[in-house]
Amino acid sequence: MRTNGESKFSFLLIGLGLGAIGGLLAALLARKETRELLRERSGKIVDYLNQQGKNLREATEGIVEKGKELVSPRCCSVDATTEAEEQTYNEERRETLGG
Repeated sequence: MRTNGESKFSFLLIGLGLGAIGGLLAALLARKETRELLRERSGKIVDYLNQQGKNLREATEGIVEKGKELVSPRCCSVDATTEAEEQTYNEERRETLGG
């Protein structure tokens, strides 16, 4: 009986050893595949983010241009107002100095 029990125990140890080696090899292969999968997905994510950034940049430029168009008539009117005020001031000054 001893030989039978010892052989079962040795088969158990051999099986555990082969299982551990197989598990390690499977884990190494899976790790390599996982890295490749993550690299591929990260590349797609970077491309997507670049595209979204480009879209956002274009939209922002459009908004800035519209803002400039809205503000520029006001700027011109402010310039015209200050010029009119300067003219009025100069005319009043001439009148007071001349009169």
